[in-house]
Order: sequence, then C-alpha cells, then structure tokens
Amino acid sequence: MKPPQITLLFLFFSLISLQCRADHTSSSKHLGPKPEKSAGALALDILAGADQPERYLPLMEGKRLGLIVNQSSLLQQDGTSTHLVDFLLAEGQQIQKIFVPEHGFRGNADAGERIGNETDPATGLPLLSLYGDQKKPQQQTLADVDLLVFDLQDVGVRFYTYISTLHYVMEAAAEAGKPVLILDRPNPNGDYVAGPLLKKGFESFVGIHPIPVVHGLTVGELAHMINGEAWLKGGLQAEINVVPVANWNHQTPYELPVRPSPNLPNYQSIRLYPSLCFFEGTDVSVGRGTPFPFQVYGYPKKDFGPFSFTPQPTEGAKNPPHKGKECFGQDLRAAENHAAAGFTLEFVLDAYQKSGKGAAFFTPFFDKLAGTDALRKGILAGMSAEELEESWAEELNTYKKMREKYLLYE
Repeated sequence: MKPPQITLLFLFFSLISLQCRADHTSSSKHLGPKPEKSAGALALDILAGADQPERYLPLMEGKRLGLIVNQSSLLQQDGTSTHLVDFLLAEGQQIQKIFVPEHGFRGNADAGERIGNETDPATGLPLLSLYGDQKKPQQQTLADVDLLVFDLQDVGVRFYTYISTLHYVMEAAAEAGKPVLILDRPNPNGDYVAGPLLKKGFESFVGIHPIPVVHGLTVGELAHMINGEAWLKGGLQAEINVVPVANWNHQTPYELPVRPSPNLPNYQSIRLYPSLCFFEGTDVSVGRGTPFPFQVYGYPKKDFGPFSFTPQPTEGAKNPPHKGKECFGQDLRAAENHAAAGFTLEFVLDAYQKSGKGAAFFTPFFDKLAGTDALRKGILAGMSAEELEESWAEELNTYKKMREKYLLYE
C-alpha cells in the first residue's frame, strides 16, 4: 500500500524562467516548488533528471534509498511542482533517510551555519547533516541503504559547496560499495569557463577539485570528471548513474524556478555570484541582510560609491556583515550586461582600490575562495584584470580540453 502524499512545509517561490532554446536531448526534467500550478513562462520543454520518473523509478524498485536533497529537489508533472520526497513516498519507494547539505533541508540556514541531525516533522524521516561535524556520510549510516540519490541544484561555481557534498557522497558510496543515482539539473552558469584553477594546498570545503571558479559543468558531468580524473581518496571509483537533462545545452539560458540557497534569490544574483563571492574573503558587504543579496556591494565609507544600503538580520542572513550600518557602493541590479558578461574581477579591484587598506583588505578566506594565493598577490602587486586573467589563461585552456571528455551536453 502506497503511503499518502505528504505535504512538506516548504515556502514556495514564484516560477520564472527564460524561454529556453535547446538542440540537445538527453533524458531528464525541470524543477518547481510546493505543489502549485506552474507559471506559463516556465520552460516545460527542459526536463531535469527528477522530472523523468520513467527513467529512475525502475532503478529504485525494491531498494532502500538515501536521498541527498533540499528545497530545490523538485519535479514538474502535469503542470504542478512537487518535492521529490513527496513524490517518492507517494510512489511507495523506501526512503530510509535524507542527507542534508549546507543551508539545510529547507534551504533557509545561513551560509556557514552548522546543520544538525534531526527528524523531519512533516515526514518523520531522519535528517542527517552533511554540513557540520561530519561532511561525509559515515559508513554506519549507509548500512541500511541500497542506493544513494543525489538531487541538488548547483550554480556552476567551484566554491558553491553542493559539489563538495557530491564529492564526499561519491567517496563514501565507493567505500561502502553502494551506487549513486544523480538526477542532473541545468547549470545556470554553464555557458562559459572562467577564473583561476584551484592549486594543491588550497583545498577546503569551498574548493576540493583542481577546477576553475566557473567550471562549466553540471553535477552529472562533474561526477564523471571526479571518477575519470581519480579525485576520490585513494583513486576510488564510485558507481554512478546519471539521468541527464533533456532539451538543454550549455548555451541555453536557464533561470531557476526556486532559489538554490537563501542569498541567491534570482537569475542576476546567480550570474553575479562568481564575481561577487570573492568579497566574502574581505570586509565588503555583498548585500546579505537586504532584499538584493549578491546584486550590490558596499562598505561603511561614503567614497565607496553612490548607492547606499543598510544590512539587517533576515532569514538566511541572521548576522550579516556591517549589520545596522549604512554601506555605500554599487548597485548592479540595473546593469543587465553584468549578468550576461559573467565572471569579472572589476568589482574586487574597484573595492580594493577604494578601501586603501592594502593587504589588510583580504582575510585568509580570500585565498580559499580563489583556490590560490596568486590572485591576492597579483592584486597587491597592482596587476590589472587583464593581466590577472592572462596569468591563468594557459592552465584554463588545458582544463577546457580536459573538460570536453566529460560533457554530456553540447
């Protein structure tokens, strides 16, 4: 007997999406929030992995499941949007537990906020944290699991921690001899590759792999790269099965119908994120604690720029930098060309020069985000954006050639 449909206590977000063009067909579907009629603007021809149950339900039959999901793990069916957990329970699948990444099961925890183990009040399922003391599933937690299902919406940037969670899930699965089913999703920054590559010695949870800041891969493609380049501990190989996205390619614009984390509320913030996140390794605000995070930057100093804002505690930014202080800087919301252009160093260089702080402008976290100390040292040496980008151009080209081996989409 199938369990009844269980309504999770998710906040639903408005479904907005660009009309997408596509010339590549794989096998997957799109996303959506709490059961709600989809907006007509949603590109229903794009199918994320979760949206094609005919591809993955047969693989789950009779298996005990461990899910790696959050608020972005949604599927579209018959014009409605349903959470994957609700859908699988209604289909009678055996969900043993849910492993939870940064920002929590419902995606409302602050960046860096510790996530604990708990029981989900809506479903009664155990929620096991992968963002706290343990970032890797422990072997005892996999004993009663036959198949791990990974379905998180990534944004295509190395320091976005969902891909670090992917790495550790694959590693734990390989150690336990358990397969991983990846329900792939479009990469909203998947149309280009940019930024410095992570160097040995700078690995952290905001950068595990020797890939550039903007890596140009979906989660499914990266999983193949992790295996193919033997990046798991001891050269382990995880058994993976990817349900790819249908009717999408790397040049297809894609606007997420739900925010992937609390401070990336819209398309522009996601496109600006690769450039603005470097400020997290400085004392400059990126608008956390405002209605427009990752769409502005500023500092409590009037000559930082003409735009002003005052960060205040909000859900997902309970103690934002410069809380209660008026910050001055730049408003990037009207500059549509910034979202189209992608990665740039102009914002960091602008703020660095205006700060007048020299080396004190940077915190140790800056090098972790950059994946190298060369960017910080280059800025201190007075290098221009063009000179900095040229400094990693050769290794970026080498990466691009390697990347081609793992592409599932044109």
